[in-house]
Amino acid sequence: MTTVRLNSADPGSFDTDALIVGFRSGPEGPRPATGAESFETAFDGKLAASLSAVGFSGKSGEVAKIPSFGAITAPLLVAVGLGESDDTESLRRAAGAAVRSLVGTSRAALALPAETAEQAEAVALGALLGAYAFSRYRTNGEQKNPVAELTVLSAEADGVTERASVLAEAVTLVRDLVNTPPSDLWPAKFAEIAEQTGTAAGLAVEVLDEKQLKDGGYGGLIGVGQGSANPPRLVRLSYSHPDARKTLAFVGKGITFDSGGLSLKPSASMDWMKSDMGGAGAVFGALIGIARLGLPVNVVGYLCLAENLPSGTAQRPSDVIHSYSGKTVEVLDTDAEGRLVLMDGIARAAEDQPDLIVDVATLTGAQIVALGWRTSGVMSNDDEVRELVVEVAGAAGEGAWGMPLPEELRKGLDSPIADIANLQPERWGSMLAAGLFLKEFVPDGVRWAHIDMAGPAFNKGEPHGYTPKGGTGAITRTLIGLAERHAST
Repeated sequence: MTTVRLNSADPGSFDTDALIVGFRSGPEGPRPATGAESFETAFDGKLAASLSAVGFSGKSGEVAKIPSFGAITAPLLVAVGLGESDDTESLRRAAGAAVRSLVGTSRAALALPAETAEQAEAVALGALLGAYAFSRYRTNGEQKNPVAELTVLSAEADGVTERASVLAEAVTLVRDLVNTPPSDLWPAKFAEIAEQTGTAAGLAVEVLDEKQLKDGGYGGLIGVGQGSANPPRLVRLSYSHPDARKTLAFVGKGITFDSGGLSLKPSASMDWMKSDMGGAGAVFGALIGIARLGLPVNVVGYLCLAENLPSGTAQRPSDVIHSYSGKTVEVLDTDAEGRLVLMDGIARAAEDQPDLIVDVATLTGAQIVALGWRTSGVMSNDDEVRELVVEVAGAAGEGAWGMPLPEELRKGLDSPIADIANLQPERWGSMLAAGLFLKEFVPDGVRWAHIDMAGPAFNKGEPHGYTPKGGTGAITRTLIGLAERHAST
């Protein structure tokens, strides 16, 4: 596990294998950022020119490595672009990009702008997230280990790295779960991991198996999971604090593999469906992080776990299921399964009488069409709640955009034989229609938000900033941030 600490030593004389410094872009080429001004002198006034010669301009995310030849104590100098922005997310991304380029290096120090506690924490968190590597299944040694020891060169107190370490550990937990193949992460296995890890973190954990789910009336979880040999589970995680004045409930979609069921997906859309439990992963990681931070707020988390497979026992299009809330649902498409497990989780979470329910899900391909791979859609029955979630996500560096819930789309969910259908017949506005479906299971007077992070949960492209290829751990930090906001009010 990569560790991070603070040190107020002079960067040029600090003993490390690689020294990371920041540069900003400008019309005349790269210019040193705060913390890097002295290096131009150390390199005889030729550092910026040398970087320009290798094509480095200081744009955000650019990385260039040059040997120091004794100009500084570290044998390698790593220049990373900060662009023109001064915000903390730029620091997180720059630190992550630089550390990713040093995979296999034992020690690295970061002399990025870290004059405030907020900046120092951003550098530490970005570096830790950038050091992530998933090598569990590598047997030939090709996957090198991440940087083992990171030092943020800053005069700030050591305490700023504690929150960064907790957040990074929470995100790492989620990334590992998302990256784990479904052959090793089925609903009962996920529930077992949640029970063991959650208990160790001080959470109260309750697991409902398929018999308890059936007896309890959780028709959505049972219906989605009945086609698999691996039956569904509902995991309830609970964190309480004696000084808490607010209670939050987080509900996560946890489809450990989604084939689409009898409404089978095309193969090109199926190979990354191990990530369809990313919402439950984010809720799980957030609860662990909240417990380790000791926040004065009560939080319950529900992991709605099922495997959606076709078989002779699978639910069929046109089936009607009875949800936990008592409402009936006509299943028009078995690949619109996430909302069916969430409707049970939301209705159950409402019984905890929370001040706010937030559900998190890799719910619709329409989210990717509308907002791309890096921006989640946020819907709510309360405008202030929607804006709060977007604000907190933005502060965490997790892109989110507020979306409406147009009432005219609700008619498309009408069913001739049940209370509601799980899909509208038209494709247009289907992300919003999914939100409207979930809203039907939120009791009157309960504040609720829905986060659709189908794209952000899994990076199918190249790594960028502190984000690796594969599982990203998206929205974990947003949920922790929401708990922090409610703990302070």
